[in-house]
Amino acid sequence: MKKIHFILLSSLIFTLLFYNEEVGVNLALFGLALVAFICYFFQEKFSQRLHLFLVITSVLSCFAFAWYGDFVSFLALFLSIVFLQFKVQDSSLKLVQVFPLIFLNGITTLGRVFMFSQYLPKRKVNNNLAKKLIAYGVIPAVFLGLFFIVYSYGSNHFSSLFTDYYLDLDVWHLVVIAILGFYFSFTFWNYWIPEFCYEKNSLLDNDFNKNEKIEAVSSFSFLDIDFERKSGEITLFLLNILLFVFIATYNYEQFFEVVQKSNLSADTHERVNAVIFSIIMAVGVILFYFKGGFNFDAKAKSLKKLAKIWIALNGVLIVSALIKNAEYVSYYGLTYKRLGVYAFLILALIGLFFSFIKIIRQKKNFYLFNQMVWYCYGTILLCSYVNWGDLITRYNISVIRGVEVRFLRSLEYNHKAFNEYLKLHPKQGEEKSYEIENHRNDSFLSKALYYEFVEVK
Repeated sequence: MKKIHFILLSSLIFTLLFYNEEVGVNLALFGLALVAFICYFFQEKFSQRLHLFLVITSVLSCFAFAWYGDFVSFLALFLSIVFLQFKVQDSSLKLVQVFPLIFLNGITTLGRVFMFSQYLPKRKVNNNLAKKLIAYGVIPAVFLGLFFIVYSYGSNHFSSLFTDYYLDLDVWHLVVIAILGFYFSFTFWNYWIPEFCYEKNSLLDNDFNKNEKIEAVSSFSFLDIDFERKSGEITLFLLNILLFVFIATYNYEQFFEVVQKSNLSADTHERVNAVIFSIIMAVGVILFYFKGGFNFDAKAKSLKKLAKIWIALNGVLIVSALIKNAEYVSYYGLTYKRLGVYAFLILALIGLFFSFIKIIRQKKNFYLFNQMVWYCYGTILLCSYVNWGDLITRYNISVIRGVEVRFLRSLEYNHKAFNEYLKLHPKQGEEKSYEIENHRNDSFLSKALYYEFVEVK
């Protein structure tokens, strides 16, 4: 099968699944179809464990979306299938390039779809084609039409077999869905990678070219390399002192100063926000001072030691923030935002770890980005597979924290745990059964399967 066949087949499947339907199981089925087509179309290119890993995560993400149907599971499904298509089609390109390519192809498809020579197979004009068309199509159709008219006049029942039907189609909606299906399918199967991406791909490598002599070059034309190196040493030395003082005061305020419980929430938010900005700027400082030849600068030993101290101190700051967030959870229970703080701080620790590896192993700046793309992707996968609403509900009930009915009712996919809690406390409110019934009334293709397996009162 050629690429145009997959475009048309995918468009047809999209139209059949989404016509007069909302997004639900149909998107999961469409995703599974795309994964199957990729495995068939690129079967000769499946040569790496990464390809098998992405196939598995794509299938699991499709099931996760069929079960929950929320934005996180959609994001996991979308990224998994796009990553799979991208890495199988051209595994030499760095994954970070997929993000601008998604945006670029989403726009250029509107013009490239009219460049028929790029995706339509070329066929030679054959004189027998017209003969076959007339002999096998036109002549039988003419005779069939004539005899149909004759037989229709001779029998009302025969005529009713073909005429007494009403085709209940929303033509406008069908056309829009078909166009969307073709647009998505064309963009997916016939996406365009500019030559620029191949030419600059080496810049995104993790390691420097061993055969190329790399010299330290100053970032500013008005400063030579010695001044910039000394400037970095002074800057990191002062930043380390400042960060050390900040960690001391930060931890004193957190663990030794008496804070009113009513102010705990506001204080925690302010301190966590300060940590978030501090970590972002810390990574920026590392990337600024350890780019290009500075990684191999023999005179930059002091700069590297100060950078390692800077990374270690930022690690201490993250651990302090994690402990503070844990204390906050012990007072008020879990929420989506507090889980998000855990996720960000853990990713920040991982980022600092790879920043440290970058310095000691003399890696490029893009080494950090290449690694963090996969860890962020893994975080999205984890978020899409786990029922966090149910986890939050059960944890808060077990520790008797954050069990306000209004809050628990606002959480998603926690119906069973929430209803069990209300059975023990019937005066606090009504169960969420109405929401389940509403979702169960959806057609199968528009459903989120979670609601089909939740016990109702």
